[in-house]
Amino acid sequence: MNGKVVVVTGASGALGKVVVERAIAGGARVAAVDHASPPQPASRPDRLDIGGVDLSDPAQAGKAIDAVAAHFGGLDALINVAGGFVYESVADSASRTAPNESWDKMHRLNLLTALNASRAAIPHLVKSAAGRIINIGAIGALTAGAGMGPYAASKAGVHRLTETLAAELKGKVTVNAVLPSTIDTAANRASMPDADFAKWVTAEELANVILFLASDAASAVTAALLPVSGRV
Repeated sequence: MNGKVVVVTGASGALGKVVVERAIAGGARVAAVDHASPPQPASRPDRLDIGGVDLSDPAQAGKAIDAVAAHFGGLDALINVAGGFVYESVADSASRTAPNESWDKMHRLNLLTALNASRAAIPHLVKSAAGRIINIGAIGALTAGAGMGPYAASKAGVHRLTETLAAELKGKVTVNAVLPSTIDTAANRASMPDADFAKWVTAEELANVILFLASDAASAVTAALLPVSGRV
């Protein structure tokens, strides 16, 4: 990753933070993009913080990505970590004033953020000698369980987006997705206190796989939907 310019979306989240830290440790110059504003924007040559960006808006996504390329003089990898999770059954959604609210939210947070950031990044990535896009899918989107409809449908869309982009950009940019099981985060531990945390994949383990796919060593890998299932 030495010298590469990497955009990490959802950079303030549990996984995003780790990906940013590990990419910088590997010698990359990283743009940390997030909907939230950074508490104290970094002023350093290897990091650019861009907050207040709604990546579900194509115009905002384009402005942010273009700003990164202008700041660092190009772009080598886009890592689409931005996303969210909702657990809601179809029957429960029927009682909502807006029954499709959770479905719309997951579509925006998980699929449209990846789509808009990728679309904006493509013109810059094709100029790189080793352009990369890495998306975050989900093992739970391969076979959805009860209450997983909104989340699984949006992540299944991420899987299909990954395959489409890989076909469209073949020979120019590699496009892959990691499919984690439950990630070991404080929020997930709080919501599932009786689970066996030792079986979950850690953010550090997942970040290692993501950064491998962003590296020169993964030059022959594209259109992969790579399960990262921990120890289940």
